[in-house]
Amino acid sequence: MSLSIRPQGNEKGGIEETSPTHDGGSTGGDSIEAAHANVLNQQRNPPILPKTVMTNIRILLVDDDEVVRLSLTSVLEQCGFVITTAASVPEALKYISSETYDVLLSDLHMPGAGDGLTVVSAMRHANPQAVTLLLSAFPEMTAAAQAILLQADQILVKPMDVTLLVEVIKQRVANGPLRTREIEDVAAIVERTAHITIAGWLERVQTDEELMSIPMSCELRCAHLPLFFCELKSRLRFSKPMGSKDLISAGAAKHGLDRFRQGYSAAMLVKESRLLQVSIFYTLQNNLASIDFSLLLDGVMTIADEIDSQLSQAMASYDEESLRAA
Repeated sequence: MSLSIRPQGNEKGGIEETSPTHDGGSTGGDSIEAAHANVLNQQRNPPILPKTVMTNIRILLVDDDEVVRLSLTSVLEQCGFVITTAASVPEALKYISSETYDVLLSDLHMPGAGDGLTVVSAMRHANPQAVTLLLSAFPEMTAAAQAILLQADQILVKPMDVTLLVEVIKQRVANGPLRTREIEDVAAIVERTAHITIAGWLERVQTDEELMSIPMSCELRCAHLPLFFCELKSRLRFSKPMGSKDLISAGAAKHGLDRFRQGYSAAMLVKESRLLQVSIFYTLQNNLASIDFSLLLDGVMTIADEIDSQLSQAMASYDEESLRAA
C-alpha cells in the first residue's frame, strides 16, 4: 500500500491509500514517475490548506515510501514549514545527531533495522523539546499504543486529512511536548533499578519449590547479585563484542563454587540464572517511558550475553569443584 495526497477536485484534501492493481501494476503511486506526477498534480490542483502560514518551523519527515515523502513535503512546504526528509532510520539518526528540528514526523513501521520508535527515542535524547508525531496505518493499537505514547506526543492514523495534520503540527509546536521525559540508556536504568530487580528475582525464586528446597537466608541467596550488577553495568557502558572470551568474572566463579557447597544441582544453577534474566527484562519493561529505544536492542543483547557468560563461568567452577569432591 502507498499513500498519496488527494487533489482539491477529489473531495476534501487529505491522505488516501492506493493499492496495487490485479495485473501487478500500480494505481498511481508505486513508481518514481507516478510520485513526480502526483506532486505536479498537487501543484496544479493544491489541496485545501489552512490560511495561516508557519515560518521557520523545521520538520524532519521520515518515511520509506517515496510517494509519501514527496507528497507531504510539497504540501507542508506550501504551509511555510522547512522540511528535511529521510528515507530510512539510519539516515534519520544521522540528521538528528547533526541538526536541530522543531518537529519529528515519522512513519511508525519502517523496514530494516529500527522503526519509528527508534527515531522518536533518538530525537527525545538529542532534542527533548522537539514535538514527536508518529504515522501508523494500523488504527487498532491497544497495549502497544500505550508504550508508544510514552515516547511520542501523538499517533496519527493513516489515511488522514492534510488540513488536520497541519493543524496538529501547529498546535503541538505552540504547546510544546506533552511533558519533559528523562531519557536513559539501558545501563543507567539497570543501575538505578538494581535493588528492585534483585527483590523481583528473590520473589520469583521463593515461588520455586526446587530452589527453595535448599534452605538459606535471603542475604546469602542474593549475595552474588550486587557484584553481578556492578559488572553488568560496566559491560553495558564499555561493551565488549558478543561472545568475547575476555569476559572474566571472579564473582561468577565464586558463585558457582558457593552454590555447589550449598547443595545446588547444576539444573538449579541454570534455573536461577534464567529467573535473573526474566527479572531484568521485566524491570526494563516497567521503564519503557524513559528507555532510549535507539540503544535498547543492543542493551538487551548485551544483558543476555553477560548473563550467559557468567552462567558458563559459574558452571565451570561448579563442575571443577564437583570433580574434586568426587
